Amino acid sequence: MGSGQALLSFTAAAGLLTVTPGLDTALVLRTAAVEGPRRAMLAGAGICVGCLAWGLGASVGLGALLAASELAYDILRIVGASYLIFLGSKLLLRPRSSASGIGESEARPGVQSDAPARCWFVRGFFTNILNPKVGVFYATFLPLFIPAGVNVTAFSMFLASIHAAQGILWFAVLTSATRPLARWLGRPGVVATLDRTTGGVLVGFGLRLALEHHR
Repeated sequence: MGSGQALLSFTAAAGLLTVTPGLDTALVLRTAAVEGPRRAMLAGAGICVGCLAWGLGASVGLGALLAASELAYDILRIVGASYLIFLGSKLLLRPRSSASGIGESEARPGVQSDAPARCWFVRGFFTNILNPKVGVFYATFLPLFIPAGVNVTAFSMFLASIHAAQGILWFAVLTSATRPLARWLGRPGVVATLDRTTGGVLVGFGLRLALEHHR
C-alpha cells in the first residue's frame, strides 16, 4: 500500500471510529450541556492530546509493551478504572440541580468562575491516557496503515494527528449541537439527569475496565 492510499484508508477508518459513541463522546456532550462550550472543547482538546501521546508511545513500542505485558497492562488498567469510577461516582452521588453556564455564563454553581481552564483539559487528557485499551488500539491499528520505506515514528505521529484533528472536529460538532437546546439543557431536572447519566457511563466504563482480563 502506498502512502496516499494508506492515508485515505486510515482517515476513513479513524473517522468511523471517532463518531462511534463512547466514553469521550459522553464526557464532551455532558460538559458542553452543563458547563459550556469552552470547557467542553478544552476537555476535547485534552482527549486529543492523549491520542497524540498514545500515538507517540505506540510508535516507540509502548503500545506493543502493553499488548505483550500483562503486568504493565494491569497496572494502567487499575489506575485508569479507579480514575473513571472516581469521576463517575462524584456525578452520581452529587449531581447538580442547576447550571448557570448555559447560554449566558459558563460559571458552574459552587465553583468560582476563574477556576483554571486547565482543569477541564487535564480531565479529558487523563480520561484518555489512563485507558490502556487506547494504547493497545494504537499499537495494533496504526501498523496496518504504515507503508514500507517510511519513517515509522514520523508517519505514526502523522496518522495520530489526523485522528486527533478528526476528534476536535467531532467535538466541535457535538458542542455546537447543544447550543439550540441550551435553555432546555439548563433546567434543574435535566442538569441532574445529565450528571447522573454521565456518571453512570463513567462508572460503567471503569468497572468494565477493572474487571476485564488482559488479552
